[in-house]
Amino acid sequence: MMTLGPFNVANDGTLSPRAPGIRPVVRYTWRGRACAAELTQAGLRMTALAGRIPSTVELHADRRAVVSALTRLRDELPPGLSLHLLPDHRLLLRRHGQWRSPGTPLAALALVTEMVGFALALDPYLDQLEEAGAGAVRQFEMMRG
Repeated sequence: MMTLGPFNVANDGTLSPRAPGIRPVVRYTWRGRACAAELTQAGLRMTALAGRIPSTVELHADRRAVVSALTRLRDELPPGLSLHLLPDHRLLLRRHGQWRSPGTPLAALALVTEMVGFALALDPYLDQLEEAGAGAVRQFEMMRG
């Protein structure tokens, strides 16, 4: 048996919580963005801090362009992917869904596959946010909700 983040990995590749009370989440980065894969009762929740709306004190920052890009992005997102503006002006992309049958154990390979798939799916949205001026969040902070 080995460990992967908060999980024990059995010889057959299935995951189980490493200890009671540990939040079943794996954190990683993609293109400088903090991402997380969290196992919830409803399924696997994937999140990424996609960027932030620039502050009014930042020189040459075009907040209007970023807000306009957010409006366009929300309309373009596929079902299951949502964009959220957090109170501190960070932008959160979230995918939450039931990707496996209830009661089916989560396998390490399936978790890694979902993490990579989510990261690759983010690329066109990250490109649009960067073009508008919503740069990556500098500090590696993860979100809770």
